[in-house]
Amino acid sequence: MTGIRLSGVTKRYGDTEVITGLDLDIHSGEFLVFLGPSGCGKSTLLRMIAGLETVSDGQISIGERRVNEQPPGKRGVAMVFQHYALYPHMTVYDNMAFGLRNTGVNAGEVDKRINEAARMLELGTLLQRRPAQLSGGQRQRVAIGRAVVKEPEAFLFDEPLSNLDAALRNRTRLELARIHQRLHATMVFVTHDQVEAMTLATRIVVMNRGRIEQIGAPLDIYRRPATRFVAGFIGAPAMNFIEVERAGDNGGRLTVSLPFNAVTVPTAVAAASLPSGKLTLGVRAEHVLLDPQGPITARAEVIERLGDRSLAHVSLPNGQLIVAELPRERELNTGDTVRLNLDAAHLHLFDESGAAYHGL
Repeated sequence: MTGIRLSGVTKRYGDTEVITGLDLDIHSGEFLVFLGPSGCGKSTLLRMIAGLETVSDGQISIGERRVNEQPPGKRGVAMVFQHYALYPHMTVYDNMAFGLRNTGVNAGEVDKRINEAARMLELGTLLQRRPAQLSGGQRQRVAIGRAVVKEPEAFLFDEPLSNLDAALRNRTRLELARIHQRLHATMVFVTHDQVEAMTLATRIVVMNRGRIEQIGAPLDIYRRPATRFVAGFIGAPAMNFIEVERAGDNGGRLTVSLPFNAVTVPTAVAAASLPSGKLTLGVRAEHVLLDPQGPITARAEVIERLGDRSLAHVSLPNGQLIVAELPRERELNTGDTVRLNLDAAHLHLFDESGAAYHGL
């Protein structure tokens, strides 16, 4: 197992800087996920690690080796792409063997590695088929197997599940998690899908505009987002945001005023920690509580029934829509009037720059 270190890594295309002075340590044996919207730089960063893109400034080390000038084949990594890139005229066995044969691995060792990877990926009965005879999920497993047989120091995955249908994506995601558990290998995975990130990652690196917004374990990022961007990007539905005003100091904790009916809400955020300027209150749907005695009146506009849970999109007195998660036993219909409360222990405040302040 090998770790990867990025020190001051910058990438420019002409005068356009897409990655800016990025520092990151990827721990040996972890499953690290780069997560962010399209265009945030996550695939470019992965390709720099792989050697498919040059580094404009900074250094990339794999283990103890600086690899900036090394070609992809000398870096000790294996990459799985969004598109399978299998040789159509070769069998599954030959597709997996091709790279090993080119590097001079003897036939007995090639056969051993392929059979072990085929057993792990349930490809044993498919080794003599060609790619055209395989389903999309089987082709992706072959692409993963081709990486596994190289026994690399690290695996790099560039959105490998995005071309699969929903059911197959779920199954392949489980297979990737199991492969990581078996190999204990360093894996770096790029995706814009937060479900993939939350279910696979040891740590998530949330990226935005070529910079790191936050690094942390999946639940830490969900529960304590460092910025408004992270709070809005992580979670389904996205966090609700309401512009608020300071209303007072209650035992050192800030009370805020909502922009309607003079409703005030206590928070668990230390008043002294907040800078001056505009504030935004953030609250997730599960912490918007239906409460007959609640101070906030709202009207149900749309009810989403998702099977395991239901979401109510409700309009506040000022016309703003927010989302509340309904208790399992609660029935609600479009047009119903409800009263709401906000769980003070799970409120987030964001300053004008987007930085987050959490309760105790």
